[in-house]
Amino acid sequence: MAFSYMPGFGNDFETETLPGSLPQGRNSPQRPAYGLYAEQLSGSPFTAPRGTNERSWLYRIRPSVNHTGRFKAASYPLWKTAPNVGDHELALGQYRWNPVPMPKEPTDFIKGMRSITTAGDVLGQTGMAAHVYVANTSMVDDHFFNADGELLVVPQVGSLRFVTEMGVIELRPGEIAVLPRGLVFKVELADAEVRGYVCENYGAKLTLPDRGPIGANCLANPRDFKTPCAWFEEKETPCRLIVKWCGNFHVTEIGHSPLDVVAWHGNYAPYKYDLATFSPVGALLFDHPDPSIFTVLTAPSGEEGTANIDFVLFPPRWLVAEDTFRPPWYHRNIMSEFMGLIHGQYDAKEEGFVPGGISLHNLMLAHGPDAPGFEKASRAELKPVKLDNTMAFMFETRFPQMLTRYGAELETRQDNYIDCWADLKKRFNGTPEGDWS
Repeated sequence: MAFSYMPGFGNDFETETLPGSLPQGRNSPQRPAYGLYAEQLSGSPFTAPRGTNERSWLYRIRPSVNHTGRFKAASYPLWKTAPNVGDHELALGQYRWNPVPMPKEPTDFIKGMRSITTAGDVLGQTGMAAHVYVANTSMVDDHFFNADGELLVVPQVGSLRFVTEMGVIELRPGEIAVLPRGLVFKVELADAEVRGYVCENYGAKLTLPDRGPIGANCLANPRDFKTPCAWFEEKETPCRLIVKWCGNFHVTEIGHSPLDVVAWHGNYAPYKYDLATFSPVGALLFDHPDPSIFTVLTAPSGEEGTANIDFVLFPPRWLVAEDTFRPPWYHRNIMSEFMGLIHGQYDAKEEGFVPGGISLHNLMLAHGPDAPGFEKASRAELKPVKLDNTMAFMFETRFPQMLTRYGAELETRQDNYIDCWADLKKRFNGTPEGDWS
């Protein structure tokens, strides 16, 4: 089955599966067509300014109050929530991991979530968590919603399908999806095994960054974001709904599918984005600009210009700067950086950072190119060079990212990562030329 999408970021969409199922000129008629129930899903306080007020009206077979019964506790011990401090003994440092292993036992998307870091405080709706998911089983009669935040999903191996109450998103490596807080969905696998990264955003929702002097074009353009058209299933079989709420998990059993929205309209909805459509900008003469020019999406904090989360992409691009060290420079940063590699090679790390891997450079911990990368870039002929076959990204936050016990004890953690800078030589010898022997 082919699924349809509507283009645009933050638009006020309208979509229906049955003719006349979407009311016109009003939101809550006395008797909606087809015997449907009108229901509002709010993603912001009612009194939020118009530019940030988000809500969608859903017209569904049963209201959501019929999609929950009595809850009981559920356990997903590898999915952690901030604050999650002091649950391991690993000392402070710069860390890097090889890919998280695929599971051997049947594992769906929710069971396969492995938290690597947490930051901030979910109860104060600030900060985030960075996860890796691994799965080999589709969710059939299990469904999920996250009351703690929205989910930014970055596939790395295998394609999957997010079957949500507002439509279906098919997602492959090289694309991302954002699932709003409170949205009910299940995840079906298009491949035998899947792996990828997830940023769980506790704070203000992700939006497009201001372009400033860049102007009206480049970076991520609104038309390239795709929101699914309405889709529903009328399934009268036993199902479960799993809820994440304030860091805890709860499950309820119902006798039907909760994915029963026949029509909807509004601006609070899931969407996907093809990373290949990101139009990077950069230096055309000299010097290396700040990595903020690669921001795809940002979630603001209460402090202007300081993000709760930035999602930053390092895609294929040309390097043309003269008399310039072209890879990212060495730096220490108030922001904390969780980095992943979708495919290819990252230019600042010649060795050891592999697709599916992770690196973590926390608040004010120094990092930059490894020794081979520095040597290569320092001696390279400065002709135009195309960085190709590469797709790396960062989940960046203003808060320190606290490593989980799972991340600290993961067998794929590279104990020797710190040694990648050990061969950087002292080149100062008191002369302007320095010692480049």
